[in-house]
Amino acid sequence: MFNTKELQEEILRLKKEKDVCVLAHAYQTHDVLEVADFVGDSYGLSVQAKSVTQKTLLMCGVRFMAETAKILSPEKRVILSHSLAGCPMAEQLSVEELRELKRQNPDYAVVAYINTTAALKQECDVCVTSASALEIVRNMPQKNILFIPDCNLGAWIAEQVPEKNFKFINGGCPIHTRITKEDVLRARKDHPNALLLVHPECKKEVSVCADYLGSTTGIMAYVKKSDANEFIIGTDNSIVQHLQFEYPDKKFYALSKICVCHDMRLTTLIDVYHCLVGTGGEEIEISEHDRKEALRCIDAMIKYSNK
Repeated sequence: MFNTKELQEEILRLKKEKDVCVLAHAYQTHDVLEVADFVGDSYGLSVQAKSVTQKTLLMCGVRFMAETAKILSPEKRVILSHSLAGCPMAEQLSVEELRELKRQNPDYAVVAYINTTAALKQECDVCVTSASALEIVRNMPQKNILFIPDCNLGAWIAEQVPEKNFKFINGGCPIHTRITKEDVLRARKDHPNALLLVHPECKKEVSVCADYLGSTTGIMAYVKKSDANEFIIGTDNSIVQHLQFEYPDKKFYALSKICVCHDMRLTTLIDVYHCLVGTGGEEIEISEHDRKEALRCIDAMIKYSNK
């Protein structure tokens, strides 16, 4: 039997002994973040993982994140912390459906949010993150953009790039889209001195009310730079907890109590332990052909973000 501190200490010992780099998405619980080598967003974690000396990567997140890590680090063993941890948004569109959309819109470049499967990425022209999407779409030479799968993020970009033509599918994060204007009104009433920080995966009725609109890492960076003392957080409620730990003298409030990614919550600290002792998790396998095909849209993202 372990208590939390003892389990964390054993995980720290095991990852060193077994030469494992632990990557934790910011939506993981705080006890998991405390044993991670890197904490951040999905793409940022995969980029950091490329340069580490460890030969095994343990991704505490969801499946598309582990796939991205494998695409960028094919020589390394990549373990997903919980085999059932998927992403509803990443799985909303099938390869066959995307191929049909491309057939119907042959003069549109397909821009894929990073929250897509490796199979979908093979069919896309450019990949983007919530932090980089605006810059990359602006830098792309194509004028016609088919943005998948998040229509809320896509519409936010389209408003700022009026010189381009956009088409969307009816997709998005089912967790963020559950936040409503009523939640905003309630939170503003309860916390009139707090700034509202919102993720662009939220619906427009919510995002237009924000004092700051940006990615999860952007929200956390905004808090770090801000002189304000109170914040309403419009993204996964784990971020409220993390910010409370980091800035104990400031106050943080959840915009909606139901903004919780259940796939992220599947991974527990004991799951991390089982992955390290070899009795849990799932190794991610991608053929070299499929990896290279999926890498094309990520390489295009890097190209257009450097212009």
